[in-house]
Amino acid sequence: MASLNKVMVIGNLGTDPEMRFTPSGNQVTSFRLATTRTYTTSEGERKQETEWFTVVTWGKLAETCNQFLTKGRRAYVEGRLRTRSWEGQDGQKRFTSEIVANRVIFLDRPGAAPLPEEAEEPVEAAEEIQPEELPF
Repeated sequence: MASLNKVMVIGNLGTDPEMRFTPSGNQVTSFRLATTRTYTTSEGERKQETEWFTVVTWGKLAETCNQFLTKGRRAYVEGRLRTRSWEGQDGQKRFTSEIVANRVIFLDRPGAAPLPEEAEEPVEAAEEIQPEELPF
């Protein structure tokens, strides 16, 4: 019988991506992604629930995510769910679940959130753009 392990989430990065290298030199980048669900209770009260996911990317995708994603940016992540366990310093067994991504799509338009090199530009530089210069 076939099985399927596929996760798709859209959310906002809660942390800047963190890139590391394995001892064999493979690139790995991880970041936290938040998804929010809004609903109305039976009493008519609106509530929000936020779920946090740890996302792990490898290779070229890891490099691209580290280069272009920053905290607050919106992204679509597709991959598989993986649960790992280890023994903590206190001797207790610990578990974590994470999404091992094979696809990440950056959903923000380039102007929606500044890229790291654009963040140092003064805010007044954006006021110099004339309406006729906008591409839409």
